[in-house]
Amino acid sequence: MKRYSTFDEIDRDLKYLRLKSQIDMEEMKLGLQETKETINETFSPINLIASTVGSILQKAFVLKVVDKLIGIKTVKKKDYEDD
Repeated sequence: MKRYSTFDEIDRDLKYLRLKSQIDMEEMKLGLQETKETINETFSPINLIASTVGSILQKAFVLKVVDKLIGIKTVKKKDYEDD
């Protein structure tokens, strides 16, 4: 525990602590604002649609490439006439 010998020392430390508290409060406000902006950008309808479409296209492309590499051909149903 710090021991003070004058009221000026106490006043100086109190002023320092008030300023530090104000700085911390402003940093919290900035952090909150940045978080809000990030959430708005991440969950905006345009970004959600773009990421969904991008994911679907990516999966379709991968399936097409795998199909070409493996060479699996789809089996077509053939109509047989009863004799």
